[in-house]
Amino acid sequence: MAERVRVVVVDDHSIFRSGLKADLDDTIEVVGEAHDVESAVARVTDAAPDVVLLDVHLPGVAVPAGTSGGAEVIRRAANAVPGTKFLALSVSDKAEDVVGVIRAGARGYITKGSSGADVSRAVHAVAGGDAVFSPKLAGFVLDAFGAAVGETAQASDELDRLSAREQEVMRLIARGYAYKEVAAELFISTKTVETHVSAVLRKLQLSSRHELTAWANARRLL
Repeated sequence: MAERVRVVVVDDHSIFRSGLKADLDDTIEVVGEAHDVESAVARVTDAAPDVVLLDVHLPGVAVPAGTSGGAEVIRRAANAVPGTKFLALSVSDKAEDVVGVIRAGARGYITKGSSGADVSRAVHAVAGGDAVFSPKLAGFVLDAFGAAVGETAQASDELDRLSAREQEVMRLIARGYAYKEVAAELFISTKTVETHVSAVLRKLQLSSRHELTAWANARRLL
């Protein structure tokens, strides 16, 4: 018999959440629900589930251009619950949505046309460490990440110049966060953020945060 998997369901439509809970098999235990980015981060952090089933487009906060509410939930919650896996469940089948949440850290992406049995199997697979994608979406991931293989070594060498904290600051700044937002996210002072940004720009031989964003995008670091 399959082990029980603890799940938090994140979707802004309560009717969908209710229907999904009813369709999941009895090996899936829903331990929480959330409807937007802020409530999702709080619920996931509090419940520390095995898997988070989340929609891509969520209300609640303004997110940087080129990202989504679902990706933002993953970025904010993942460090607090390192054992939790994230599985996107969305009506969207756009390449940018799929690739965006996978880059943020999701282990899979399935569409809302999936049956309750399919979603249950996907939850178990992701909980066990596998990656799961609806068949028509797998090509987006292969295209995006297969093309990046040749760039990985170069990006790794360049990132080695930065400390772990500088890399955290770099990614947030490159995503469009203001200094104050970075400070709040990392629990450091604005002055410390400024110091880290200066060090990052110097080490990477860049002259502005706009160049930094372009640099990070080119190396698929966002």
